Amino acid sequence: MFVFASSELDKVSVHQIGNKNNDEGMFLSKQALGLKSNLLKEKLLQFFVKSFTETEFYQFTSSNQDANLNPLFQFSKSVFNEVSDFHLMSINFAKHLYESSAHPQIKSGDFFVATIKNIQVGHQSFDAIGLFKSENKHHFLTLQTGENAFELDIHSGINPDKMDKGCLIFNTKEEDGYMVAIVDKSNKSEEAQYWKYQFLNIKPIADEYYQTKNFLTVAKEYVTKILPEAFEIDKTETIDILNRSVDYFKSHDQFEKEDFEAEIFQSPAIIESFRKFETDYNETHQIEAANSFEINLQAVKKQARIFKSILKLDKNFHIYIHGDKDLIEKGTDPDGRKFYKIYYQNED
Repeated sequence: MFVFASSELDKVSVHQIGNKNNDEGMFLSKQALGLKSNLLKEKLLQFFVKSFTETEFYQFTSSNQDANLNPLFQFSKSVFNEVSDFHLMSINFAKHLYESSAHPQIKSGDFFVATIKNIQVGHQSFDAIGLFKSENKHHFLTLQTGENAFELDIHSGINPDKMDKGCLIFNTKEEDGYMVAIVDKSNKSEEAQYWKYQFLNIKPIADEYYQTKNFLTVAKEYVTKILPEAFEIDKTETIDILNRSVDYFKSHDQFEKEDFEAEIFQSPAIIESFRKFETDYNETHQIEAANSFEINLQAVKKQARIFKSILKLDKNFHIYIHGDKDLIEKGTDPDGRKFYKIYYQNED
């Protein structure tokens, strides 16, 4: 969890970056941004960090897995170690972003480079470098008092509540490629995610968040796409297994794969089938899986949203199944109509 209550914005430089593929140029500022008031610093800091809510961390890498060959790692190292002028390094960050902006769908925008002091991550605090890009302009109304009446005007600018792309590079774990957190809200398509892959060139850190998130994803994929057809399991049983999978992660501090399999899948045949699917899935998606890890509750909360416990019946009914599957029965009447019988004690 991030805490920014004691954080302080230190230095900021801003540049304008166009799309190289579309022959758009870039405007590089000759000096750092002047922060004229404490209120401006506070609002700008809020704009930078507000969207960082999930502690999913990455590290710099390169084509041969050596972070030292990543330009952004070297730029960051120079800033943290104060071996180069901050504004000069911000220009290097900006030039690298421009060279990475070759996809035709990439929007031009304002690019901020900042140093931020004292960001709390869990029980520790770190200084960080922030890289932020605002790609979308928003319209604002301003009301002013004229000589005899009000005057209304419209302006175009940056919405301080909406960050399009962001990155926090924390001054820790330098030997592993630093600890990096990202935000990317504007482009969801695979080919347009240049911020993460072309510009930053990062890979996930295989910590407890990573392990928790990925195992729940694998379990959900198996239970919803493989298990029903392979073992003729109906929808209510499928939903029950999904619910019990999430409950296992919510009720345990430590994940043990064999315990999970025995408790959730129970059948040796299903366990064997799941293990084969997991191996293939992890190889395809290049996941560094572990059989034992500390469960991250933030990852559980996020992944639980995609575990749908809804039984959809035609377009007439949705039944939410949260507990005992034995309280719902499936059947067919003499006329061939399908039905579910539900038992309950209290009605709200």
